[in-house]
Amino acid sequence: MTKEQNFKKWFTYVILVLGAGSIYKLPFLKSVFYGQMQEFMGLSHTEIGTLMSINGLITTFGFGAAVYFTDKVSKKKSLPLSLILTGVLGLYMAFFFPGYKQLMVIWVLFGFTCDMMYWPVLLKSIKSLGDDSEQGRLFGFLETGRGLVDTIVVSIGLFIFTYFGSTINSFKSSIIYFSVVVIAIGIISYFCLEDDKISTSKKNGEKLDYRAALKMPELWMIAFNAFSVYSIYCGLTYFMPFLKDIYKMPLTLVSVYGIINAYGLKMLGGPIGGIMADKKFKSPTKYLKYSFLAIGISLLGFMFLPHESINIYVGIILTLLIGTMIFSQRAIFFAPVGEINLPEEISGSAMAMASFVGYAPGMFLYSIYGGILDNFPGMIGYKLIFLSMVIFAGIGFTLSSILMKKIQKKKAEDTVIA
Repeated sequence: MTKEQNFKKWFTYVILVLGAGSIYKLPFLKSVFYGQMQEFMGLSHTEIGTLMSINGLITTFGFGAAVYFTDKVSKKKSLPLSLILTGVLGLYMAFFFPGYKQLMVIWVLFGFTCDMMYWPVLLKSIKSLGDDSEQGRLFGFLETGRGLVDTIVVSIGLFIFTYFGSTINSFKSSIIYFSVVVIAIGIISYFCLEDDKISTSKKNGEKLDYRAALKMPELWMIAFNAFSVYSIYCGLTYFMPFLKDIYKMPLTLVSVYGIINAYGLKMLGGPIGGIMADKKFKSPTKYLKYSFLAIGISLLGFMFLPHESINIYVGIILTLLIGTMIFSQRAIFFAPVGEINLPEEISGSAMAMASFVGYAPGMFLYSIYGGILDNFPGMIGYKLIFLSMVIFAGIGFTLSSILMKKIQKKKAEDTVIA
C-alpha cells in the first residue's frame, strides 16, 4: 500500500468515526440525560423503555430491508443524508418539546435515519478498509474513536446543561447542540467521502445474489452471538438508575457516570477487544467465547454483594469493570464475519442481516427491563435484570463455542485441500 493509499484509508476511517460517534447522541439521549428525561419530559421508566423498544422495532425491520439495498448505495450519499436528517429531528424535538406520543414518532424516525440508512453502510465501509487479519482492530478502534467523539460531544452537552442552570431550557439547549453537531458532521462527510464503486456482478461476471448471505449458517450464528452481546449491553443502561436508587448517587454525578459508562468505556473496551481478538486469541470468536464466560461469572457474583453497605465508589468501580468487558465485546461482535470467508461483494447485505438479528433486543428488552423496575422496585428489580444478563452470557458462550469449532473445522479442511 502506497503512502497516498494509506492516508486515504485512515482519512476515510476518521470521517466514518466522526459520524459514528455523533449520530446516536439524540436517540440515546437517556444514556446521559435519563433523569432529565423523567423530570423535564415527564417520562416513566416504562415510557423511556418503550421509546427505545419502538426505535428498536423499526431498527430491526429496517436492517432487514437494508439487506436489499446496502450493497447498492454509496456511502457518500447514504451516510451524510442520514446524519443531517437525524439532526433535523433533534432540532424539532428541542424547539417544540413534544409530548410522549410525538416523541414515539420521533424515535420511530430515528430508527430509519440512524440504523436502516446509516449503520449497515458504516459497517460495510469499515470492513472494506482492511483484510481479515485487521478486522478485530478496525472494529475495535471504531469503538475507541466513537468513545472519544462521544465523550467530547456529550461532555460539552452536559456542560451546557449545568452552565445554564440545569433547567428545562438548558436541557433544550443541550439537545440543540447535539443536533447542530450531527448536521455539521453530515455536511463534512458529504464533501470528504468518496463514492463507492457499486458492482452488480461478481468478478467472473456472474450476477450477484444479495440474498446469498442468508444461506450461510455461520453468519446466522454470528448474528445470534451479536444478539447475546447486545442483550447484555441493554442491561448496562440500568447501572445508572441502580447507583442512583441503591447507592443514592446524586443526579449530576449520575450523568457524569453515564458519560463514562456509555462513552468513555468505548475508548477502553474497544482497543481491549480488538487487540485481544487479533493478537492474543488470534480469533474474534474465541475472544467472545471467553469474555462471555468472564461477564457471566462477574455479574453472578455482583448480584449477591451486600450493596446497601458497600461504599459508593466501590460500586462505581465494579460496574465500570463489568461495563469495560461488555464494551470490549460490543466493539468486535461483527468481526467474526472475517473468519467465515464471506464474499466481499455481499458484505453489506451480510452486515445488514447480522444487524437485523444482532440489534433485535433493542426492540423489546429496554421496555422489559423498564417494566421490571417499575413493577419490582428496589434491589429485587435490579437483580432480575442482572440475572437476565447472566443468562444471555451463557447463551453467547454456547454459540461462540459451536461457531469456533465450525471455523476451526473449515480451516482444517482448507489446509488438507491446499
